[in-house]
Amino acid sequence: MSNLKMYCITLNDNHLDLIKSIGYIPVGLGKNIKSKKFIKDDTGLNITEKNPNYGEYTFHYWLWKNKMDTIEDNWIGFCQYRKYWVNAGTYSRHTNFHKFKNLIINHVPKEYNDYESILGEQLFVNQFRFTKFIKNNLHTMIRNPSLFFNKYKRNLRFHFNMMHGEENLNKAINLLDVSEKKDFEYFMDNSVSFNPHNMFICKSKEKLKLFYESIFPWLERCEKEFKFDLEGYGLKRIYGFLAERYMSYWFQKNTKFKTMPIMFKDISDFK
Repeated sequence: MSNLKMYCITLNDNHLDLIKSIGYIPVGLGKNIKSKKFIKDDTGLNITEKNPNYGEYTFHYWLWKNKMDTIEDNWIGFCQYRKYWVNAGTYSRHTNFHKFKNLIINHVPKEYNDYESILGEQLFVNQFRFTKFIKNNLHTMIRNPSLFFNKYKRNLRFHFNMMHGEENLNKAINLLDVSEKKDFEYFMDNSVSFNPHNMFICKSKEKLKLFYESIFPWLERCEKEFKFDLEGYGLKRIYGFLAERYMSYWFQKNTKFKTMPIMFKDISDFK
């Protein structure tokens, strides 16, 4: 019997059978989902209308508000139709569905038993090419020429400012609870990597509940600052990008965690 309940989030109605065939629970978000066989985020207490801005967090909100009583202290995980957890040392790109199915995890290995959460392997923002930053904020780079030469100055704050608007991070941090504000700001100023894709696996129901109780009131306060009339991918999804950094910070700070590789593979390739 598997020790893992994995939710696979998709925007595509025709992914239902593929997701079920790998043993995952299909979660359908957005207007393109018509099948009633998906778990959706539009019943009970929900914020489904915010999905274009929140991404997968509209499902997390639904889970928090409607299903926390049904969650047990066992591994519960989240993946996406283009990103999957794989065991360390097994990563390989395969177009064969059988090999793909054998690569992705269907249980948490015993070497993770002493941990409370699993995060994706770190993404180092200071290793991005210059062109990625120059394309978005040439003037900022020119005003700070040391950024061209000292990659350690290209921290998470710098990266967020470049990709999602200068000063937006400051505005969001100022809306955090006092108990988190100082530590999260330190994390953004002193880290050059984070655990990407808003993907995590958690073993403790209490930890998951505490995470939701921390992140959603903050994002709601951020709505009053940024609103929803946002243009461009970097701004329209700003709540998801803020959550991605905060998720890394929160689970690193509040849980005993270990990392696991994430493989990119669009399940649509197997239709």
